[in-house]
Amino acid sequence: MSFTQDVKQELSLYHLVHDEQIAQLSALIQMTSSIAIGSRTYLLVKTENAAVSRTILRSMKEVFHVEADAFVQRKMNLKKNLIYGLRLYGDVTKILERLGLYSNRGLLDKPLAKIVSKDQCAKAYLMGAFMAEGSVNSPKTSNYHLEIKLKDQTLADMVIELLDRFQIPAKSIARRQKVIVYIKAAEKIADFLRCIGATQTLFQFEDARISRDMSNAVTRLNNVDLANVVRSVEAANKQLKEIEKLEKYQLIDKLDDKLKDAIELRKRHPEASLVELIEHYRNEKGVIVSKSGLNHRYTKIHEMAMKLGEEDE
Repeated sequence: MSFTQDVKQELSLYHLVHDEQIAQLSALIQMTSSIAIGSRTYLLVKTENAAVSRTILRSMKEVFHVEADAFVQRKMNLKKNLIYGLRLYGDVTKILERLGLYSNRGLLDKPLAKIVSKDQCAKAYLMGAFMAEGSVNSPKTSNYHLEIKLKDQTLADMVIELLDRFQIPAKSIARRQKVIVYIKAAEKIADFLRCIGATQTLFQFEDARISRDMSNAVTRLNNVDLANVVRSVEAANKQLKEIEKLEKYQLIDKLDDKLKDAIELRKRHPEASLVELIEHYRNEKGVIVSKSGLNHRYTKIHEMAMKLGEEDE
C-alpha cells in the first residue's frame, strides 16, 4: 500500500464519539457523494478507497440507521482503479440537515459553523476531508507534500481556516476544476497527521524523515569536507609554484629562518592543509606556531613571488 493508503487505513479504525462522527461524516458525504433520484431518493457514495467506504457505511448506520447497498466497479481509464460504491437509503434531507450541509436555503457550499465549533469536531472534519480527497507523499520520496482536493474556493478557505486553528499553515491552488489545499513543510505535515489522530503513520513519517534528514546532513558535511580538501590542495599548489619562482631567482638563501622553515615544510608536505602543516611543524621541529602566524609567512612568500612577476613584465 502507498503511504496515503496506510494513513487512511489507520484513520478508518479510529473510534469517534457522536458529534465527532457527525463532523467527519459532514466532510465524507459532501466530498464523496451525490444525491440520486429514482423510485427512491438516496445518497450515492463513490470512493477509490475500501477503508473509506467501510468508514462511511459504519458511521451512517450507527448515526442515521440507513439501509445500504454496496457495489464495486472498475474505472474506465488507464489505471482502471476500483470504485467502492454505496447507495444509502433514508431521509436524505434530514441527513444532510444533521450534517450541516442543507438548510432552508438549500444545499450549502460548506457545512454550518456549528459542525466544527468544537476543536475535536474540527479535527474530525479534517480527518474526514483527508480520507475523502487527501493524499500525502511518502517521507522517503524527494519532497514533502500533503494535499486535499476540494470542489471550490469556499470550501478550501474553510479548510485553511480550520488548519490555521491548529497552527498548521496551508495554501491553495486551482487545478483541473478543483481547488487544492496543500502543506509543504515536513514539520507541519507531521502536525497535521498528529491533529487527525494518525499516530502510527505519524511515527513512520517521523522515522523516515529523521533518517532522510540525517542522511542529507551527512552528505552536506561530506561535501563541505571535500570542498575544504580541494581548497587546501589548490592553495598548496599555488604556494609550491610561488616557491619555485623564488628558487628560480635564487632568493631562498636570502630569506629569514622562519620563511625557510615554511618553504621546507610545504615542500615536504605538498598536499597538507594549514592545520596539518602546523601539526607537522610541531612534530618535526618542536616549534608551536599559530594558524595565523604560519599563514602570514606564506602571505609574505606570495607577495615576494607577485613582485617578481611584476618585474618580469
